[in-house]
Amino acid sequence: MTFFTSEYECKLDAKGRLVLPARIKAQLPEPDGGAQELVIRRGFEQCLIIYPMVEFKKVFSKISGLNEFNEEYRKLQRNFLSGVVTVELDSNGRFLIPKNMLAYAQVDKDAMLVGTGSKVEVWNPSIYEKHQIQDPGELSKLAEKYLNE
Repeated sequence: MTFFTSEYECKLDAKGRLVLPARIKAQLPEPDGGAQELVIRRGFEQCLIIYPMVEFKKVFSKISGLNEFNEEYRKLQRNFLSGVVTVELDSNGRFLIPKNMLAYAQVDKDAMLVGTGSKVEVWNPSIYEKHQIQDPGELSKLAEKYLNE
């Protein structure tokens, strides 16, 4: 089971490749022979989401299992899956992020990687900062609301 946590400041190289931090790479499940595959999708916020293939298959199963005769379901499937790309880690632990995805997240050279359990978010650091909760009281209220069940 994958378990990504913490924040990592990273830099992209001139070709748009990102090196996964060692702690994230260590949490990736072993590939079934061949290269390690990751799935990148556009996030609901202005970020990118990276899944190990095994974790994305769980999400894909839910999305693809929706009734194609329902207009809202089709709209969700179309918009969710059209923003997905599969990449492979090279021998140095790098992978190429497509330019259109970097543009969507407004990531240029600097990136903030954020572990969120079964996936990792890739943010422009200044945009990420705007999405952070600044008031500890607000965080406490959210924790009470969703974790006190």
